[in-house]
Amino acid sequence: MKLRHTALALATLLALGSQAAWADEAAAKRWIDSEFQPSTLTKEQQAAEMKWFIDAAAKLKAKGVREISVVSETITTHEYESKTLARAFEEITGIKVKHDLIQEGDVVEKLQTSMQSGKSIYDGWISDSDLIGTHYRYGKIMNLTDYMAGKGKEWTNPGLDLKDFIGTSFTTGPDGKLYQLPTQQFANLYWFRADLFERKDLKDKFKAKYGYDLGVPLNWSAYEDIAEFFTNDVKTIDGKPIYGHMDYGKKDPSLGWRFTDAWLSMAGTADVGIPNGKPVDEWGIRASADGCHPQGASVSRGGATNSPAAVYALTKYIDWMKKYAPKEATGMTFGEAGPVPAQGQIAQQIFWYTAFTADMTKPGLPVVNADGTPKWRMAPGPNGPYWKQGMQNGYQDVGSWTFFDKHDENRTAAAWLYAQFVTAKTTSLKKTIVGLTPIRESDIQSKAMTDMAPKLGGLVEFYRSPARVAWTPTGTNVPDYPRLAQLWWQNVAEAVTGEKTPQAAMDNLAEQMDQVMARLERAGMERCAPKLNPKGDPNKYLSDKAAPWKKLANEKPKGETIAYDQLLNAWKAGRVR
Repeated sequence: MKLRHTALALATLLALGSQAAWADEAAAKRWIDSEFQPSTLTKEQQAAEMKWFIDAAAKLKAKGVREISVVSETITTHEYESKTLARAFEEITGIKVKHDLIQEGDVVEKLQTSMQSGKSIYDGWISDSDLIGTHYRYGKIMNLTDYMAGKGKEWTNPGLDLKDFIGTSFTTGPDGKLYQLPTQQFANLYWFRADLFERKDLKDKFKAKYGYDLGVPLNWSAYEDIAEFFTNDVKTIDGKPIYGHMDYGKKDPSLGWRFTDAWLSMAGTADVGIPNGKPVDEWGIRASADGCHPQGASVSRGGATNSPAAVYALTKYIDWMKKYAPKEATGMTFGEAGPVPAQGQIAQQIFWYTAFTADMTKPGLPVVNADGTPKWRMAPGPNGPYWKQGMQNGYQDVGSWTFFDKHDENRTAAAWLYAQFVTAKTTSLKKTIVGLTPIRESDIQSKAMTDMAPKLGGLVEFYRSPARVAWTPTGTNVPDYPRLAQLWWQNVAEAVTGEKTPQAAMDNLAEQMDQVMARLERAGMERCAPKLNPKGDPNKYLSDKAAPWKKLANEKPKGETIAYDQLLNAWKAGRVR
């Protein structure tokens, strides 16, 4: 009797097990049919990929993993992951995901706390690739290359296809190993009202005043002329004020991003070099010839953070915001300022993030035509007078999956499954359509993106161009992003309020950066700690051959513009412009 009961129980368990497996696959089919379209995979290929996730998750559930927690900043793409893809993952795999959405500054702060304590608050993190230098040097973040080949091999999707990701060059350390997996990507580009730029009356009026055509500015001189023209000459469009510029200036952590996200390099502060200037990068930090050891930020140590080009960049930022932007701009944060151009009263913006594209395409907006096509376009940002061919052209944000090395192995494996799930070919194209932050070449080249291109104002053309590599995130010269990034907004804010001159603010910033790096040098790091150059005469380093660049006699050369159609053709040919 006992044997009979045991056999019956076993049969019941097996039946339940097969039903559970069937239910998982049924859930996968539902999601494939209802949500995961379009995809670059066929439905059969999608089902096969989901089956792999189901099987891998079953092994982890057998080890007791039922729930994981992850975190990201709050943008449209991550909202889609948190609200839709996390639920899909739970229904398909049976592992629940708590995906927190918080402000980017809070992500960095919590990450820093975890690194200092050695205990990760979350099982997985989406943090910017800007932290790659930090992650590499502290040795707390898991090296994905070795993980995928070793203990994480059975948890790595055979269809992951790393070569299809467009941002892995930014998440690779100096040792050639991958430390982060991209999950969203967006760039800062120039944004403008193409409909206004095409008006004959405005074109004629601009040319009569400035002697060249109204068009996409190639240099900061032209940008300034256009800003002046719309703000003070045109003044109103359809009875409402029009402004030639938009920015933000509130004393807030997001003010730092305005500068660390390549504002200085757009002016021409760094050395030539892609992805980042070598040996001096866009933060103004000099590194040793092998790129390993940071040597200083101040000009007196060979850096460029307080160089003439950097001071010029800060000066222009303040002047333009106060002269040509709505008066409210100085009191706004990144998030508050981002949607303003969509309200229809901004003619152009030099430093506009493509992450706002989705918010710029909504029907009924003043910047959207009745047929859904945009009145605006995006283009490469203009270059400052210190900029030279071969320099970084602008910034690209690469939000990337990041895992702590010493965290619970099974929970890390489950979080790694989720990371792969939200970046898988089954789900990634739909996620790209929702958030417009593409990560895969196959998605960018898809018919779905071709069909969407006319309504996205140049986004698809930009990401299809080989020229996109000239837009890059913060590089490996930065040894401790959380500590150094907070210095930027604090010092820039003092220049915005007039408490300090731009020169004094940048001098103080450079000195503080050197002090932080000196402390890191004394404390030591797992690898490639700073080794600061001794202080010397700044004139020893200032040069017209390399950064830090000597002050130019003329910082406003003649304005230059280009027709937008010419730009599109250049992108298609793989040129920046």
